[in-house]
Amino acid sequence: MPTQNDEYARPARPPDTSSLAEVLAAARKCTACHLYKRATQTVFGEGPKNAPMMLVGEQPGDYEDVEGKPFVGPAGKIMDRALEEAGIDRIQVYVTNAVKHFKWEPRGKRRIHKKPNSREIAACRPWLEAELRLVKPKLMVCLGATAAQSIFGPSFRVTRERGKVLSSKLAPRVLATVHPSSLLRQPDEESRQREYKRFVSDLRAALKAAGEA
Repeated sequence: MPTQNDEYARPARPPDTSSLAEVLAAARKCTACHLYKRATQTVFGEGPKNAPMMLVGEQPGDYEDVEGKPFVGPAGKIMDRALEEAGIDRIQVYVTNAVKHFKWEPRGKRRIHKKPNSREIAACRPWLEAELRLVKPKLMVCLGATAAQSIFGPSFRVTRERGKVLSSKLAPRVLATVHPSSLLRQPDEESRQREYKRFVSDLRAALKAAGEA
């Protein structure tokens, strides 16, 4: 007997169009996996169609689910500050997630992030592929393990490959680094400052790689 995940985890079907707005409109109606049932809305990518760099995170969080925009919560604020320090204008980059609906579990009155599984990531992958096809970034930056493994497979380890310019079938140049939310989970201020500096360094490497493409 099929489970709920089996029933709803089927690949999304983006329209064959050159318009990001049309793809976004279709994504808002996506029911390819069961996550849409508990999410407030689809959180699609945001940024210019000709952006030289695309940043890909894991999934929207609570703030993003409410506002309908990627990276607007605490992790997004850290990312914005790091982008500025690295010399990258967020307005000029395309920001999105591997999964477009917020997966969560209740904890009291709070909605706590829950890691998407491989079926949910696979169901959402056609939306990311459509974004890459239309934006055609010179470089894709994977923020965290889920984003990187959605591109390179489950054996990929950000700890081994972070900051390196790699290639994939989806994008000719890819750089992986940590997700900015990981900086919020550091045990003390010294660790936060150290890891933040490493994150900025990775973004500077991304800027250089995008300029060389």
